[in-house]
Amino acid sequence: MAKEQLQCSSCKKRVSNVQGTTTFSCPSCGKYSITRCGPCRQIVAKYICPGCKFEGPN
Repeated sequence: MAKEQLQCSSCKKRVSNVQGTTTFSCPSCGKYSITRCGPCRQIVAKYICPGCKFEGPN
């Protein structure tokens, strides 16, 4: 069974060894994990929860 690759929720790039990457539960529903790479966090790129469609970071 293949190991799932972490992917940034904003830019969709693989983030296995990207500095500044973080993963957290959706602030709205808490059911899905949101992963953000350092560069997307710096530029405050938007992400969308795949479950409840919550848009962040603002």
